[in-house]
Amino acid sequence: MNQKIIALNKEMRGEAAAKWRAGDVVKVYLRIKEGAKERTQMFEGLVIAVKGGQSSSLTITVRKVTHGVGVEMIVPVLSKNVEKVELVKSAKVRRAKLYYVRSLTAKQSRMKYKESKVKAAGKKEEVKEVKAKKEKTIQKK
Repeated sequence: MNQKIIALNKEMRGEAAAKWRAGDVVKVYLRIKEGAKERTQMFEGLVIAVKGGQSSSLTITVRKVTHGVGVEMIVPVLSKNVEKVELVKSAKVRRAKLYYVRSLTAKQSRMKYKESKVKAAGKKEEVKEVKAKKEKTIQKK
């Protein structure tokens, strides 16, 4: 019976569990209804906790500081109101839950980030384009 429940949960969540870890900076796109209108709102922050790793109700806790006030959002990743969760960058951390970040200032909580592969690839292409433009201008002279 237990194996059947685990198999069902794996099927429901897909590969969502392996995408995010504590220390990642993510952009969460949420669908918000206001009366008859519907819009998408973005919330960018640091993932301080990932919960429900084996269940179909995976949640991530995202924290950001806005105008000096810490704001946290618990995001049910598989909810229909969550349009997408995009990885911006990730840091090397030694903890699974980063609750201690709540008591730190921005300067104290500096982490060593590594950019996501998608952004790094985009930057490499931009550098190549800039180098090509420089070579063209040098050849014209």
